[in-house]
Amino acid sequence: MSAGAATTMDRTAAERDHRNRWYVLAVIATAQLMVMLDGTIVQIALPSVQQSLHMSDTDRQWMVTAYALAFGGLLLIGGRLADRFGRARTFLVGLVGFAAVSAIGGAAPNTETLIAARALQGVFAAVLSPATVSLLTTTFTDTKERAKAFGLFSGVVGSGAALGLIVGGVLTEYAGWRWCLYVNVPIAVAVTALGIATLPRDRGHRDISLDTIGAVLGCLGPVALVYGLSEAPERGWDSPLVAGLLATSVVLIGAFLISQARIRQPLLPLRVVAERTRAGSFLGAALLNFGMMGISLFATYHLQIVMDYKPLKAGFAFLPMVGAVMVTATQVVARVMGRTPTRWLVGPGLALTAAGVWMFTTLSEDSSYLSGVLPAWLLLGIGMGLSYSPTTHASLAGVAERDSGAVSAFQTTARQIGGAIGLALSNTLAADAAASYYAGHQGQGARGELLVESLVHGSAAAAWSVSGILLIGTVVCTTMINADPRKASQATADTGTDGALDTTPS
Repeated sequence: MSAGAATTMDRTAAERDHRNRWYVLAVIATAQLMVMLDGTIVQIALPSVQQSLHMSDTDRQWMVTAYALAFGGLLLIGGRLADRFGRARTFLVGLVGFAAVSAIGGAAPNTETLIAARALQGVFAAVLSPATVSLLTTTFTDTKERAKAFGLFSGVVGSGAALGLIVGGVLTEYAGWRWCLYVNVPIAVAVTALGIATLPRDRGHRDISLDTIGAVLGCLGPVALVYGLSEAPERGWDSPLVAGLLATSVVLIGAFLISQARIRQPLLPLRVVAERTRAGSFLGAALLNFGMMGISLFATYHLQIVMDYKPLKAGFAFLPMVGAVMVTATQVVARVMGRTPTRWLVGPGLALTAAGVWMFTTLSEDSSYLSGVLPAWLLLGIGMGLSYSPTTHASLAGVAERDSGAVSAFQTTARQIGGAIGLALSNTLAADAAASYYAGHQGQGARGELLVESLVHGSAAAAWSVSGILLIGTVVCTTMINADPRKASQATADTGTDGALDTTPS
């Protein structure tokens, strides 16, 4: 083939990809939403699953934990696979695999099969997820269009965890718990068909090493951390197992960082991740999920135990937060992100998230939904809507195209680890405070009333700590993040960049 013919073909492919860019957004946003939904969709279904499969109380936690462990632990290798073999190809493989193991999980005859399927869902989610954000970044190169695309993407995906609770409640009540897994199959089939027709074809970079040692360390470190944190609420922080796992995670993560600093083609390029603004965006992403997962735990208990909501009604009680996330991300952030310093979106967003968590310290057993829970949901939704897209955009701005998958993976890993820490910490603090309150007030009322009072007291104690940590994190992130979004967007569009981000003070 002549050079002229090849150039014409490349130009035609580029024009086709440009025409399809909004279809690409629909494909990757729907796929990523499916991944986020599956993090929470089974939570409301757990009682039905436990009864159907005669699952023990010990095993039921693995319905959620197995997914989180595999997802969080394998994201970095998933990002490097996207860089090596091509984003579109990796995305489609992950999508098809996710659908297949979802069908296996839906048909599971016993507990072991179901937990294994949930873990495999996490594996394929880790393959699929890093490719989504890097596809978004390389598809939208115009500053204004990219801001709009990130806003739409973040509005859809940022509401995934809350929507999972709603969808799980609807499916469990009207179709049965197995449809919480089966539902992924028709979605994945439709998205795969559209993806094959519209996703831009990239060959990847076959010269990129997969770094086997780094992959093992980068996987086992987060797995040990998330596993240890997930066991802490039941076993206690002083448990030998929990302490051993957390210590092991520190050693493994330290060894991973040392290996990445020394290897020629690292799994995670530290020169990119350690940049000040980008590091601040990773911290901000982790803090958002820290607050969301921390609050969702005792919010769910408050709705169902204190306020006596049924699972479906409790799921729908999350809707105002979902709406606030979507409206803020698509109607506010998408319009101003391209010309507003990133810190002035992330900082206020984290502060509002902290305020939403703090609102749970004001609840009592007599608080109503409208005056108590709803204001907290709205603050959380606006805060997450303001912060989610800017942290994603800042983390990828200025990254060389060949490193976009790895950096995207690390950003998602930060969210997963932040959520795991928030869940474990809030659960432990709430349980300890509730137990102390109950022990100190025995004999002062009916046992049922005292249990409810203890639950409310424990939730308030946890909310104080979580909101305080979020406020400290807000100051740190606002100090660290100082990129000019217009210059950052231009740097990203330049495929020849070495990954350095413009950090002109804003």
